[in-house]
Amino acid sequence: MRKVPLPHDPLLGPATLNIGHISGGRAANVVPDQAAAQILIRTVNGTEELRRKISELLAGRCEFEFVRDTPTLRMEKLDGYKTDVVSFTTDLPALTRWGQPVLLGPGSILVAHTEHECVRKAELIEAVDLYCRLVHELKKTVESRESKVES
Repeated sequence: MRKVPLPHDPLLGPATLNIGHISGGRAANVVPDQAAAQILIRTVNGTEELRRKISELLAGRCEFEFVRDTPTLRMEKLDGYKTDVVSFTTDLPALTRWGQPVLLGPGSILVAHTEHECVRKAELIEAVDLYCRLVHELKKTVESRESKVES
């Protein structure tokens, strides 16, 4: 799997592959009769070609299934808010019926879901102000759009 060429996007960079869970065997002194692995690939663009390559590689070697495919989401930049470009996945593509999604909060995405993940208390306090400011600004935007529609 590590030899499969992963997609690359000019803005998001390379896709990432993580073998996050491996299990198998019955005892330390017995040659394993079964094994399983869960692999996560965070893609940065379409997955059809990557799925084809993986299927060709694994066909006849093991049983496998593609469990989930979350499309790449490019979000708009909000003026006045610090932004970063990351090639990580999010559940936001499933929430687009609610309008234009935003993803923000305290802490660093660079350590999210790692053994170093943490959020300083000061960042939590700053996050309250950030969320309040965002809600007020979004409310003004919605009210402005509604008044233009009524005119």
